[in-house]
Amino acid sequence: MKTGGRKERERPGDDVGMKQWHVYMVRCDDRNLYTGISTDVQRRIAEHCTGNGKAAKYTRPFSSIDLVYSIPVSDRGMAAKIECRIKKLPKRDKELIVSSRFDRDNLMGFIGLSSVKALRR
Repeated sequence: MKTGGRKERERPGDDVGMKQWHVYMVRCDDRNLYTGISTDVQRRIAEHCTGNGKAAKYTRPFSSIDLVYSIPVSDRGMAAKIECRIKKLPKRDKELIVSSRFDRDNLMGFIGLSSVKALRR
């Protein structure tokens, strides 16, 4: 749904036709990790790679961006919470998430969110 200039916004209580949200992590040319959320991870990565106005400011200068982690979540609000928690982690913890390929429950525990309803199975 297009609302307020954002394509991926959802209406509360509108479960019919809603897209699955994902939290994703990409590795940029500088070997740092960037974390984001999207309903279409492949499209979002393509936007990051183009370096245009839809790319995140951080990822614009990089010619190579590789998806290293992605996990589905229940809704946009939970995706944003998880993204925020991951972004606050030190790099070594982000690297642990990527290298350990945390499943849903382990990720939630690792970042301090315990809601089982937060992630779809």
